Amino acid sequence: MIIFDASTLILLSKIDLLKSVLYKYEGIIPETVKKEVEYKEGMDTRAIIQLVKEGRLNLKADPDKKEINKICKDFPLGKGEAAALIIAKQNNYMMATDDGLAIKVCKIFNVRFITAIHFLIEADLKKDIAMVKLEMLKKYGRYSTRIIKDTEKRIMKG
Repeated sequence: MIIFDASTLILLSKIDLLKSVLYKYEGIIPETVKKEVEYKEGMDTRAIIQLVKEGRLNLKADPDKKEINKICKDFPLGKGEAAALIIAKQNNYMMATDDGLAIKVCKIFNVRFITAIHFLIEADLKKDIAMVKLEMLKKYGRYSTRIIKDTEKRIMKG
């Protein structure tokens, strides 16, 4: 079971990998993440909401607001990231996030995490298609040059 925050959902949707990820893994999102996604306009967000309507991406009730507010007070996370983190910690789920600060907080709380880059590396794609998707992630995501170069090597290795 993987709980997603908005950043990874949107990135995976932008590179047309979200549906395949959800075929492989059971994905859930907190209600707050759904609201964050709905707030943004565009085809990617509409695709995500459609996956929720189809039941391919499951909704989970937000944790108690006091818990969310405490995490947000202690760490400058958005409410969606905080809600996903709490649910991941409570249920021993892996958290899908591409938010740098959320990744650091996952490490502090010993919550396993995965990023859009990890999903791309794991995807069974032809090298040329994977490289095109990596270029898109490079454009839309906030990855260091080191991460991009390492991912290129991994894709080319197969």
